[in-house]
Amino acid sequence: MTAQRKSTILSNTTGQSTSADYTLSVKPVTRHIIGKLAGEVIVDSRNAIQLMETRHAPAYYFPKEDVRMDALTSTTHRTHCPFKGDASYWSVAAGGRMLENMVWGYENPYPQALELQGRVAFYADKMDAWYEDGVQIMAPERGAGEHILQANPLAQWALSEAWEASTSRELTARLIRQLNEFGMQITRVNIVLQTLHPMIVAISYRWNSGDDEVTRFDAPNEIRDSGQLDASPFAVVFSGMGGVRRWIGTDGTDDDFPVLADLRAAGVTDYVALPMRFSNGQINAVTLATDSPEGFKTEHLGWLHEVLPALSRYYEVHANRRTASTLMQTFLGRNTGQRVLDGLIRRGDGEDIHAVIWFSDLRNSTPIAEELGRDAFLDYLNRFFDCMAGAIIDNEGEVLRFIGDAVMAIFPIADQSDKNCREGSCPARDATMRAVDSAREATRRIQQANAVCETEGLPCIGFGIGMHVGHVTYGNIGTEDRLEFTVIGSAANEAARIENISKEVGRNVIVSQEFHDTYGGDDLESLGTHALRGVSEPRTIYTLKPES
Repeated sequence: MTAQRKSTILSNTTGQSTSADYTLSVKPVTRHIIGKLAGEVIVDSRNAIQLMETRHAPAYYFPKEDVRMDALTSTTHRTHCPFKGDASYWSVAAGGRMLENMVWGYENPYPQALELQGRVAFYADKMDAWYEDGVQIMAPERGAGEHILQANPLAQWALSEAWEASTSRELTARLIRQLNEFGMQITRVNIVLQTLHPMIVAISYRWNSGDDEVTRFDAPNEIRDSGQLDASPFAVVFSGMGGVRRWIGTDGTDDDFPVLADLRAAGVTDYVALPMRFSNGQINAVTLATDSPEGFKTEHLGWLHEVLPALSRYYEVHANRRTASTLMQTFLGRNTGQRVLDGLIRRGDGEDIHAVIWFSDLRNSTPIAEELGRDAFLDYLNRFFDCMAGAIIDNEGEVLRFIGDAVMAIFPIADQSDKNCREGSCPARDATMRAVDSAREATRRIQQANAVCETEGLPCIGFGIGMHVGHVTYGNIGTEDRLEFTVIGSAANEAARIENISKEVGRNVIVSQEFHDTYGGDDLESLGTHALRGVSEPRTIYTLKPES
């Protein structure tokens, strides 16, 4: 967009921009203004200008040559205004006092705000004294009738309707609808929320003109490593350096971000990337694009700028819920984490369930740990867990605990009625089949891992898996303020004892009589009866036949 096409929102007159809903205006100040802190003159100017912005207190901007810049210290704090640009901040030192981030200025203002270049403003109420033409005043005069206060329709929507959205995707869709209804002519929206997730750096909610709905994209951590993030406007926003606005011309000479070329090809004329802060300080981003020939109107960006703090809280509520769910699933398991989120949080909360109970562990872990050392052994142990737990999760099992070098998991049985089994739908048999599939898949993955271990000169991974079917209590145990959601009962104990037998019989996968009877497959063979520690009667043990 050429300079002639850029709408000017600031001018050296007492008039205001044409919009009556959100306005900015500048006028010269002819009075002699002095500001003091701790008895020292910090600003002495006859060339101030006054900026008036809707729903904001008017502010005086002083030329830097009229300010004691030697008393100012630049800080890293930044804020962003979609009309004026990125604001830098300074702290002021005088009389042994230091007031942090008391002064701000737009060192590289947007073209509409060039009147502010080379000037700084003060938080007026933090100065000790102000003088106009030699007369002390409380603060620089605001002027009369210049600070227009009118309703922001987007704010009214944010307070009355936006809170009803139950997800970030729905909130984004509602926001887009409102922005377009208010005449913003939006062609592209991207809400990007940074995440606390072991594999995802951010979640993006995207919409382009013509799309039927908002889509969600989970950005993997590899994006950060690849440099894509550093080359995008999000790098500026996430680093706290402010925001980005680009009026997109036709020649591409100002394409400091690769995305701008794509936007130009799509007919975009104006693009903004605005910071949206959560209460914990996390900085997220809101990006908008329009194909309006005049770009974004001041009033429209003003409305959005005002409601972003409120919108950020809605997104934060959704994000916190999502983060809690992710962390629960990561640290407790998919089903267990959901149960805790659903309110099973007191000691004793839980239920009796019928399930396949799985126990597996790593063979010879103590000597291997001594041989490899801490870091190498942790990597080795995680390879084992990737094979075991990964196979369980892929077959819809629930990993409950990592106990040193062991894995405890369950395959819950929702309905075990004989009627269902007779009609061909048997949840109990299905659970055992998924457990067998997991054991076979884990075995294949261990074989592949061992091929890598051999090339790296590492010990081969040895393992044992024991499986049983029975009733267990699935719930919270522990102290009142430190709980664990797990399974307890004799069936869980027997599963652990069965796994121990695998060492004696020299087989990697063994199962109980109850598992055999429920499973009913012909790929199990008996290993005879064996005594289980702590179990009164010997039990028949079975193993998986090798795959043909």
